[in-house]
Amino acid sequence: MVSVKETPGATGLTKDQLLEMYYKMVLARTVGQRERILNRMGKGPFAVTGEGHEATQVGTAYALRPGHDWVFPYYRDIGVALTIGMTARDLLLAQLSKAEAIESGGRNMPSHFSHPQLRIVSGSAPVSTQAPHAVGAALAAKLRRTDEVAMTYFGDGGTSVGDLHEAMNFAGVHKVPVIFVCENNQFAISVRWRNQAAIENASLRAQGYGFPGVTVDGNDLLAVYGAAREAVARARRGEGATFIECKTYRLVPHTSDDDDRRYRTREEVEEWSKKDPLPRFAAWLKEQGIADQGALEGIQARAAQEVDEATAYAEQAPAPAPESALRHVFVEEDR
Repeated sequence: MVSVKETPGATGLTKDQLLEMYYKMVLARTVGQRERILNRMGKGPFAVTGEGHEATQVGTAYALRPGHDWVFPYYRDIGVALTIGMTARDLLLAQLSKAEAIESGGRNMPSHFSHPQLRIVSGSAPVSTQAPHAVGAALAAKLRRTDEVAMTYFGDGGTSVGDLHEAMNFAGVHKVPVIFVCENNQFAISVRWRNQAAIENASLRAQGYGFPGVTVDGNDLLAVYGAAREAVARARRGEGATFIECKTYRLVPHTSDDDDRRYRTREEVEEWSKKDPLPRFAAWLKEQGIADQGALEGIQARAAQEVDEATAYAEQAPAPAPESALRHVFVEEDR
């Protein structure tokens, strides 16, 4: 496993950027926790969150140019959406199925992130179907001779789906500027990685399609960012695709409908909790003299306030009009 320990100068990141990345991680964690609370209160129909994935999501997305590059997330990617530019209000409006929700005006299932101006493209519930779409966007960028990059996300379970392999094969043959990000949290819902594949690292599969694959510590923000930055640079230079496997762990059940005690022990979760990316990066910021405890607590308070305000707004926002339920379902003709 590659673990890149870099100083701010080596990463090319400023102090303000490093603190912004920490804020996005804290905000993603806070939004995820709030979505689960709202679900338990009967206000949100479903919650699928990314506690534990924050370094992977923020580190990869931070290497992109929001509104310029194309992003094809999967359902756990709260940190990706927030890093590219969506707000806590955007996400909670969708969580509560409100009419103002950007994705579908309250018609779609929560966590189907979408934002046309930011070029975040909504996916569908079947896993890895977004990968061929990302390759298509990357091919379009190549044909137009722009320097746009497409980045798509999926879990380790998504690597077992044919859509991903078809997408990777096409990307390798046509050398398109796409980056495949595998958030390997060790489980395809309840199926362990070792029961999915006979290889240790999913990144090995990239070799079969003719482009590089790298495995990084997905709980190490700077390791993830370093790998993503290099992959984006390769893509912009016209050198084609990269597969980044980020080994991480979800600290919560798969969804609000999942009982993870049926397939993993509390001891295992506790061991991975010791590698939680948030306190890990916070400790690094303090060690480097970038932020003291007071500054870190201030960031946490700011995230909590943003989520509180977003929750209050979303709860008061109007629900979709009942008569709009069939909009965009059938052809609508002017009469």
